[in-house]
Amino acid sequence: MARLAAASLVGTAIEFFDFFVYGTAAALVLGPLFFPTFSPVAGTLAAFGTFAIGFLSRPLGSIVFGHVGDRHGRRPVLFASLLLTGCATVAVGCVPTYESIGVAAPVLLLVLRFLQGLGLGGEWGGAVLLTAEHAPERRRGLWASFPQIGPAVGFLLANGVMLALTAGLSDADFRSWGWRVPFWAAGLLAAAGLALRSSLAETPQFEELAAEGRRAAAPLSEVVRGHWRLVLLTAGALAVGYAVFYTVSTWALAYGTERLGVSSTVMLTCVMAAVAIKGAATPFLAMLGDRYGRRTLCLAGCAASALWMFPMVALLHTARPLLMFLGFLGSLLAFITMFAVVAAYLPELYEPRVRCTGAAVGYNLAGVLGGALTPIVATAVSDGGSGPPWGVAAYLTVVALVSLGCFALLPETSPARAPVPEPERAPA
Repeated sequence: MARLAAASLVGTAIEFFDFFVYGTAAALVLGPLFFPTFSPVAGTLAAFGTFAIGFLSRPLGSIVFGHVGDRHGRRPVLFASLLLTGCATVAVGCVPTYESIGVAAPVLLLVLRFLQGLGLGGEWGGAVLLTAEHAPERRRGLWASFPQIGPAVGFLLANGVMLALTAGLSDADFRSWGWRVPFWAAGLLAAAGLALRSSLAETPQFEELAAEGRRAAAPLSEVVRGHWRLVLLTAGALAVGYAVFYTVSTWALAYGTERLGVSSTVMLTCVMAAVAIKGAATPFLAMLGDRYGRRTLCLAGCAASALWMFPMVALLHTARPLLMFLGFLGSLLAFITMFAVVAAYLPELYEPRVRCTGAAVGYNLAGVLGGALTPIVATAVSDGGSGPPWGVAAYLTVVALVSLGCFALLPETSPARAPVPEPERAPA
């Protein structure tokens, strides 16, 4: 289990490194380089628009790779998704700017971001099922949480490289070539991840399905017919997690540097410190999920998010590093209280024959609802005015309340908390 968990963690860390480095670049540099004819705010919105494309393609990736995972096994998904995302990320680092090739530059950026999202849409389902379907029942939350640590590691890697580059290079050099370095580094990371995953075994549950001839012939069709309500509820429930995380990790970077005049180095340091604590807390919260229930922690995380959004915005607007860090930390701890357990929760909600498709589609559809729109909406509602952007806080609070309602309609699945069915009555 330790080897499987490590391979899943490393793989998701690499995939999310690829995904996050684009978000950081969109907040710091892509607007002026690829949309120079726009105003500063419009350029940031356009850059976040290309950022959102990756979320829109993630559900499609979960459908494509979910079909592979339910028909041919969880293991092939891990290789194909990592390879696709790695190649697309390296290519982003090679795209000429608007000054060199004109409108073709943002078009290429959109295409490559779409491919990034396609690969990431498949990665989560494969990595989570690899650990969840191998894990012992009473420790499934703990072992399945390791892929959920991967996003924190990927974020720290991506932003650590960006932080080093912005601190060590002049602004001209960073805008000229420095921002491309993390994208090129993705190729080396992807090669290392593929080597690590080469010895992984298929999950016992899928091998049992294959041996008994019970694999789904058309997984997506079965999910749509038999689990559509569950997909919509899980997508709505998880939307707040994406909204909170990308508010902190993407929109806040742009708002702090452009509106508050805080240096990008200070903003990145504040966010990275909060993300590091969030990553370290993940397995401990997952163990609480094993003991007290997945749904219980999800409800607690949603409620905490709804209560913390206005304080977070107020702390951000102070432009004081320590206070901004505390605002970010409270938001991310509320977020991870939910997302530490969803890697076990979502697979348990779906039957094994359509689990790779159902769980991945619900998870990535939430990314469209919460992650794709949030930086755009937050940038739009925070434009103008000298006071704190209360519109951002109100938007996030509403999303949190909607997600709270969706979680309330979902059942508990943890073996420690789920109701035990009564034994069937013997026939007379």
